[in-house]
Amino acid sequence: MLTVGDKFPAFSLKAVRTSEIGDFPLVTDQSDKGKWKLFFFWPKDFTFICPTEIMGYGDLYTQFKERNCEVYGCSTDSDFVHVAWRKHHEGLKNSPFAWLSDIRKELSNALGILHKQEGVCLRATYLVDPEGVIRHVSINDLSVGRNVEETLRILDGLQSEGLCGCNWQKGQDYVKVA
Repeated sequence: MLTVGDKFPAFSLKAVRTSEIGDFPLVTDQSDKGKWKLFFFWPKDFTFICPTEIMGYGDLYTQFKERNCEVYGCSTDSDFVHVAWRKHHEGLKNSPFAWLSDIRKELSNALGILHKQEGVCLRATYLVDPEGVIRHVSINDLSVGRNVEETLRILDGLQSEGLCGCNWQKGQDYVKVA
């Protein structure tokens, strides 16, 4: 499994940005150069925990954008399945970020985040700096959703370049070296 300090893998995946079938632009590891990137992976479309996470990242999307961070959701479902789920789930219709289709499982395999028995993505979260280096990774089991506010807090800490203690929040003092 790739971890902090590793280069995020090269990829080229179809993106879904609306609940309408149409042009599916390619997003690559070279997209959004000069920005931080948040990639979060979910196991399957049309499930139960995943929409709570997608809506959670959608609710805080503006705050990620204010921090020069682009958000990408991803699963191994196809672009057409992504469109169908967005169309049929009221809370997902207007999701503000691109959903990537890793149907060939190339990115998921390169990251090492496929569940060994189920063959779907674990609930993996990656914060990648503008140079393409992984700066944060968290992986949850299939049954436990992640905390979107914690992801934003970690991004704030990484961007601050200070020593951020336990439960540190943006605007608070850093840990002082004695």
